[in-house]
Amino acid sequence: MFGNRIKIDDELFEKIKQCAAKAGYASPEEFIQHVLEKEVARLSGGDAGRDPEEEVKKRLQGLGYIE
Repeated sequence: MFGNRIKIDDELFEKIKQCAAKAGYASPEEFIQHVLEKEVARLSGGDAGRDPEEEVKKRLQGLGYIE
């Protein structure tokens, strides 16, 4: 699923693991991907015109509630 790799400072990764667990993500990698997708969409204007129902569905999938 995750073919590309990036280096993250150990201290930051520990914080990411804690945040991912608190937020209910299956893994730190899933949390990182979700955060990066949101930030890229925000910076590129990708959120404009997005269907709110699709956004909720995507969030529920990210949290593992639906497939």
